[in-house]
Amino acid sequence: MLRIDVIAVFPGLFEAFLRESIVGIAIRDGRVAVAVHDLRDWATDRRRTLDDAPYGGGPGMVLKPEALVAAIEALAGPRPRRARVVLMSAQGRRLDQERLAGLGREEQLVLVCGRYEGVDQRVIDLAIDEEISIGDYVLCGGEVPAMAVIEGVVRLVPGALGNPESVRAESHQDGLLEGPQYTRPAEFRGLRVPEVLRSGDHEAVARWRAERAREITRRRRPDLPGPRGEES
Repeated sequence: MLRIDVIAVFPGLFEAFLRESIVGIAIRDGRVAVAVHDLRDWATDRRRTLDDAPYGGGPGMVLKPEALVAAIEALAGPRPRRARVVLMSAQGRRLDQERLAGLGREEQLVLVCGRYEGVDQRVIDLAIDEEISIGDYVLCGGEVPAMAVIEGVVRLVPGALGNPESVRAESHQDGLLEGPQYTRPAEFRGLRVPEVLRSGDHEAVARWRAERAREITRRRRPDLPGPRGEES
């Protein structure tokens, strides 16, 4: 069973997220274990200080190394170790479906949520295995990106989704975006569901969906590779 530990300055942000929907069900069913840890538990001074001004000047504050490295080593152990320690960082590798699948194969993930202007570089040098970004923009901290990683990984845990076909037929699984989806009613405000989807011909439906997926991918994300061994 995959274990995910999260180190955060604001652990309360995760409370509702870990109770609800697919993630909450997977935790209650024992398919994954998730624990969120308050970084201040490793602070050693009376004020439980976590940040300080950066050497060389500059705006904002930086997370100090002492508590953060101690927290990582307490949860993941010193190197070499089995746990994979990931810093959520705007400077990291951009997260994609392939990386989520790789993270899901780990025995333990330790997700480190940065805050303020970032973390002391010595934390990265001493204790971080990789840095991951969820996009080319900046948030106030790493808590929301960590939630994105958790949800993306948990969805891939066997049994977490009611229908395993949901994973195989969605965007980015084969280098394609997913095609359009329809449900009842058959007509809504003058727009009708394509007849092929109501035909009962499963082969025709599969062809239609594949064609629409390639068309949408070409139009919206031409940078994607498309299906393996075939141009999108």
